[in-house]
Amino acid sequence: MIADFARVLREQIRKDMNDYCDDLANGVCQDFGQYQKLCGMIQGLGRAEEYLIDLAKKVEKANDE
Repeated sequence: MIADFARVLREQIRKDMNDYCDDLANGVCQDFGQYQKLCGMIQGLGRAEEYLIDLAKKVEKANDE
């Protein structure tokens, strides 16, 4: 159950990160402020994904014990 939740959430995070990266590559930002904000969103989603991966590993390890 938790593994499924983590998988679905990670897929959504990854989709959002990819969409934001595509936006950056396609020159969507009209000024430096928008560029910074988009980079911050990507960085924050990356950090959230790391936390989610770590949490899923801890839950899996706890279930194995």
